[in-house]
Amino acid sequence: MTQTHRSPRRPDGPVLNRPDTGPGGTSAFVNGHFPRRRGLIILLSVLGGFLLTVIWSAEFVDRTIGDNVANTLLGHDAKETPIQGVAAGVLFAFVSGIAGTFTACNIAAFGALAPLTGTTGSRLSRFTQPLKPLGWMSVGMIAVSAAYGALVGLVGTSMPQFSTTPNSPGGLSPRSIQSMVVFGVIGLIMIYLGLAALGVVPDPFARIARRHPNAPMVFMGALIAGFLIGRPFALFRQMFRDAAESGNPLYGAAAFTLQSIGNIVIMAVLFLLLAWLAGSRLQRWFAERPSRLAVLTAVAFIVAGAFTFLYWDVRLLARREIIPWYPTAPWA
Repeated sequence: MTQTHRSPRRPDGPVLNRPDTGPGGTSAFVNGHFPRRRGLIILLSVLGGFLLTVIWSAEFVDRTIGDNVANTLLGHDAKETPIQGVAAGVLFAFVSGIAGTFTACNIAAFGALAPLTGTTGSRLSRFTQPLKPLGWMSVGMIAVSAAYGALVGLVGTSMPQFSTTPNSPGGLSPRSIQSMVVFGVIGLIMIYLGLAALGVVPDPFARIARRHPNAPMVFMGALIAGFLIGRPFALFRQMFRDAAESGNPLYGAAAFTLQSIGNIVIMAVLFLLLAWLAGSRLQRWFAERPSRLAVLTAVAFIVAGAFTFLYWDVRLLARREIIPWYPTAPWA
């Protein structure tokens, strides 16, 4: 009697070893285990990003949270007190970075890193392993922040971000145009990374990650630093104008680097605590079904990217009355 042997069903969906994902199939954000119903995951993620744009109140986050944090840490009104000297400027840069921790772009970036909290091994390795992605992310972040800060110190008064032209109905100020371009590009990059995590598009880091496995984290750090190039946060603009008027590229580089470090310090601590307290459990949970890691990574990137693009390139047009309407919550 002939028996027919049937392969066991894979609950995670197809595991594809694509030629663009390298040996073992992966870079930091693509593990090669792709879930079923990828279209539904994409649709719900984009919808989540859209709903965030509807309810997000920049005024509450920037003024109620950001300004109060900066005023408390500095001991005076951050907006009304002029920055006097390099030392005061460096302190202001770091504090304004902390005050901007809970801006949408920063939360989005660390949301995309959350799936990397899984740890395993000895007690020492569980302690040091989460430090590695943060360290490599800092390399990219500091490189871009310092370079942009030096550029601001040299030519900043001629840059769109220096402009004080008020926004008016039917028009866009130079700094608004810069924000739209920068955040629009960042949003699209995040969406692409989310699609790559699902195997819908090729992994952009597959080839370089074979020789330089930390390249994706360096790129993520550069992406976070890129927020400075478009950020409209009032305290950041105050720091930007001070660095630009100084004409000192070293001061600009130092101030922008400290602003970036301050911007991620609280989120980095939360990331490490999550990894140290729950990392081994997360690792086991991901191991039970590897496609879970792909789903979490993709959702984080797509929600963040959709939010960033829609908020800065569509909702902003509606606020300037260039397009007729965009839905917003009453408090937003």
